[in-house]
Amino acid sequence: MILRDATSADAGAIAAIWNREIRDGVSTFNTVEKDLGALKAAIASDAVYVVAELDREVVGFATFGPFRGGSGYVHTMEHTIYLDEAARGKGVGRKLMAALEAEAQDRNVHVLVAGVGGENSAGIAFHKAMGFVEVGRMPEVGRKFERWMDLVLLQKRL
Repeated sequence: MILRDATSADAGAIAAIWNREIRDGVSTFNTVEKDLGALKAAIASDAVYVVAELDREVVGFATFGPFRGGSGYVHTMEHTIYLDEAARGKGVGRKLMAALEAEAQDRNVHVLVAGVGGENSAGIAFHKAMGFVEVGRMPEVGRKFERWMDLVLLQKRL
């Protein structure tokens, strides 16, 4: 497995992984698929995107961005991590998260936040195994698949 910074050439693979979860999954409440042009622009900017490759194929990615607006939150970031189904259970997520945390520390991030869909028990367990602590549950704040869903907030101090 190779971990590396994403390039604009990876935008299609990232979009495919992310959009599958948007369409079919419960880890995000977003229902609007990611636009290839917007992803390319984000990757070309100073945004952090790390990808994992297996056999020359991008099988996962991780990124982070501002948790909230305002100068008081500048050291707190919310992250996103998604894997292709074929990469799950192989340590890819752990390695991506470690790389993302290292990049966050290099950028003086103090806290990483995870907002995980309450029905995504694997995602919650993953974050807890990576040292994240559950700090809140927000009942029925998301709506997808014609039902209300809870949001679980986890954080890790770096």
